[in-house]
Amino acid sequence: MTLDIVHKNSRKMHFEPALKPATLIKRYKRFLADITLPDGSQRTIHCANTGAMTGCATPGDRIWYSTSDNPKRKYPNSWELVETTKGHTICINTARANPLAVEAIESGAIKELQGYDELQTEVKYGNENSRIDILLKSSTQPSCYIEVKSVTLLDDTQPGQGYFPDAVTTRGQKHLRELMEMVGNGSRSVLLFVVLHSGIEKVSPAHHIDANYSKLLKQAQGQGVEVLCYKAVVTETGMTLCEAIELCN
Repeated sequence: MTLDIVHKNSRKMHFEPALKPATLIKRYKRFLADITLPDGSQRTIHCANTGAMTGCATPGDRIWYSTSDNPKRKYPNSWELVETTKGHTICINTARANPLAVEAIESGAIKELQGYDELQTEVKYGNENSRIDILLKSSTQPSCYIEVKSVTLLDDTQPGQGYFPDAVTTRGQKHLRELMEMVGNGSRSVLLFVVLHSGIEKVSPAHHIDANYSKLLKQAQGQGVEVLCYKAVVTETGMTLCEAIELCN
């Protein structure tokens, strides 16, 4: 069976097939990582994270990887989780944020995004040729455009302080402009930070990393774009998005 995340009990997303443990040797070329398996052999796996992954890719950390039986994949294994030396568990696979958000909306875990009749994903919108992560529709209220961003950057000098982004993101800046455009058209726009790091308790825009993104985010909020922050419980068996946390500007 090709790797998938299966919904169970409508609230927890389980990794199936089960993840397997290994030790990180290094991450390189953005999309690759070398690992050591429990039997001592080494393997190259795919890394589905385009960010800097600051604090998430320290050689020697314990990691978990998934396996796909897709014969077209050059690297059948994907890096999913990491446990840091400080005991934090992080989902580094940013592709997991969107389905996790969908599950949380459908299960009612995100109370601010309830009362809609239809949920669509990857819908084209805006003047900059974007695709919205989640679109909620209703016959009784304006449509809601939701852009999902995964948060994994923890500032070790400030307990619980997370930041987004972890690298300059022109794509993220474009998404903020698109969300502002939707508000101007009479729709509802939401930026949803999905926190995939067990050590993060609050989120702030990373002005010290991408000042333009931070400035645009403030502008977007001033024009009516809502910002929500929800934290996931992350384990090697599955993830649940369930806790609203603070956004600190």
